[in-house]
Amino acid sequence: MSETAEAIMDAAEERIRQAGYSGFSFRDVAADIGVKSSSVHYHFPTKEKLAAAVARRYTDRFLDSVDQKQATGDDIVTAWRQVFRDALHRDGRMCLCGAMGAVSHDLAGEVREEVKRFFVLGIETLTRGGLGRDTAVRVLATLEGAMLAANVLDDRSMFESGTAALV
Repeated sequence: MSETAEAIMDAAEERIRQAGYSGFSFRDVAADIGVKSSSVHYHFPTKEKLAAAVARRYTDRFLDSVDQKQATGDDIVTAWRQVFRDALHRDGRMCLCGAMGAVSHDLAGEVREEVKRFFVLGIETLTRGGLGRDTAVRVLATLEGAMLAANVLDDRSMFESGTAALV
């Protein structure tokens, strides 16, 4: 992927995190990185294609981070908890797919499928890591919920107390 396409995706991700899927435009993204709107359209013909690419990249990066944590010896739940914690401390915001998932009924089909992919792969990864399906769902729901509480209450310690039972 070109540097311009990566910059477009970075700007779109930031816009989605600030204002949601409905709260950004190609014009906003273009202005953020100093290109013409036509350049955004060249790389991503539609808003749906751009948001879907952002969600796919987010999922892939997230799962890569979980793999890296496990490679250092963390068990699957600790790895997931740490990646969520890292994202909260680094970005100070919700999980991108968690935030978009909250309004999934308003998302375009391709975007909704990419957001769904995050949750499906999350449950599959946790299950492959040795958890039963129901436990995997509870872990993912706990992490997303604790991150939501930490963000809404503007208190990162909420994530720690909300996920303490996972360790």
